[in-house]
Amino acid sequence: MPYLHIQLSGEPDDTLAARVAEHATDLTARLLGKDPALTAVVVDFIPARRWFIAKAPLSSSGERSYHWLVTITDETNTKAEKAAYLAAVHETMGRLLGGLADHSYVQVADVRAAAYGYGGVTQERRYQRP
Repeated sequence: MPYLHIQLSGEPDDTLAARVAEHATDLTARLLGKDPALTAVVVDFIPARRWFIAKAPLSSSGERSYHWLVTITDETNTKAEKAAYLAAVHETMGRLLGGLADHSYVQVADVRAAAYGYGGVTQERRYQRP
């Protein structure tokens, strides 16, 4: 039941958003073993003039950047799985966006099962009562 919030530098582009969401769902299923039917993805666009790295807006460099946050239940993935995921996300985003700034981020947020859930039910409760 991962939740992904992906921010992209640039102007809104529905086609790109859909491609990013598709890749996000696929990578999260393949590398983290998460059910695509339970994966939610939100894609937001931030104008390059409002995305700053080292005090300079991305609009001055022409590069693109992203922040990719995936929230998963703690203790459901290994360090090696998460490392492979981070590398694959960055490679994929480089293909989709082109010209990436070095400061583009992927964050895997491991959240305690008692503090995370959907449909009003925690993951801990789901584990206890399959």
